[in-house]
Amino acid sequence: MNKADCFNLGYVAKLHSYKGEVSLFFDATNPEDYANLDAVYIDIDGILTPFFVEKIELKDKGFAKVKFEGVDTENAAKIILKKELFLALDKLPQLSGKNYYDHEIIGYTVVDVNFGEVGEVVQVLDFKINPLLQVQNNKLDKEVLLPLGNDLVQSVDRDKKELHVQSAPGLIEMYLDL
Repeated sequence: MNKADCFNLGYVAKLHSYKGEVSLFFDATNPEDYANLDAVYIDIDGILTPFFVEKIELKDKGFAKVKFEGVDTENAAKIILKKELFLALDKLPQLSGKNYYDHEIIGYTVVDVNFGEVGEVVQVLDFKINPLLQVQNNKLDKEVLLPLGNDLVQSVDRDKKELHVQSAPGLIEMYLDL
């Protein structure tokens, strides 16, 4: 499995017992979506290695106690400690409306309610205080950064691969020197 075909689900947070159990942290809006995992990939030295879930128990705040098949000792569990977890992209729950996954909208055309077509989404800059949408306007060879707060995204058109937004008045024009 390649990382390009996966999404990062979280990481192995800590040891849970001397019998190989570990606590996983799910970096997800709804950790309960992953309550019935049968397997995950763990990045070990750059190689995604499958680990099969023997039992899983969701805890508070995105954590789960997990026992993997073949991980039966504290020493075996230490090998995967602090390693990243991955799942295949097809395991992501489908979203609708104006909800989206960051990786999903890369390459989408951004259309502003007032300005019109702005450019193409390059990436989502996931800064904790102020996440930004990085948009490239190829016609003018300019970059536009749109703050993702304050209901910026109005709708997501998955068929047309368009992200409809309403930015603050004058923001886009400022970036494009218009």
